[in-house]
Amino acid sequence: MLPVAEIDGIIPARMGSTRLPGKALRPIAGVPMIERVYRGARACGRLRQVWVATDAEEIAAYCRGREIPVQMTATTHRSGTDRVLEAAERLGSRAVVNIQGDEPMVRAEMLERLIEALFARPEIEVATLRTPLRAEVAEEPGTVKVACDGEGRALYFSRAAIPYARDANATPRRWKHLGYYAYSLAALRRFTQWPAGELEASEQLEQLRFLENGTAIIAATTEHDTIGVDTLEDWERAEKRLAKADLMNS
Repeated sequence: MLPVAEIDGIIPARMGSTRLPGKALRPIAGVPMIERVYRGARACGRLRQVWVATDAEEIAAYCRGREIPVQMTATTHRSGTDRVLEAAERLGSRAVVNIQGDEPMVRAEMLERLIEALFARPEIEVATLRTPLRAEVAEEPGTVKVACDGEGRALYFSRAAIPYARDANATPRRWKHLGYYAYSLAALRRFTQWPAGELEASEQLEQLRFLENGTAIIAATTEHDTIGVDTLEDWERAEKRLAKADLMNS
């Protein structure tokens, strides 16, 4: 297992979200989202440091004002993953935990599970998280599902409800995919060099690029579900949950 000094947490963030512009600095229960993500990630003791990677001066200025480490990155990146690689190369990371900038409910124990999974066996280069899927959201395309083999290797990610229940009385066990990743720097480099494949283009899920190119993804299990903030409705749900949690912890 790599020592702490070689594993960094990187939070890609931008201002130009199409569905909820400026969401990185939008307050959730009184605290801008990017700061909530940083606080949650920084509590993980397995990480050397946690950095925000952004191309937006507004985000960088906020981070500097709050003493949050920040890396300015190019404006030409196609995705947050490309942004993570630029920052990781500059930092000299051997392995990286990618903490999405729109996941304000990240918890230290979730990242611990990710890191444990990544270094459980020498052949593992990519890890992610899954949590039991609530039946009422199984058909929602905004909730990504993952099907795994008996050892936790991801077989497929989909916006559809997988596995499909052909028998109307069947109740298959389903898993929600949480968009947190840990990878070796070598795997991250390969990912950014591959073109998007047919499955990724169809589902609009970039993690399928690993599977389409023969790289296994281990999905570690966590009991903690989170709300990724992509829309105003997501923000409202996260606001309610975090305001309640803050009140309980005060």
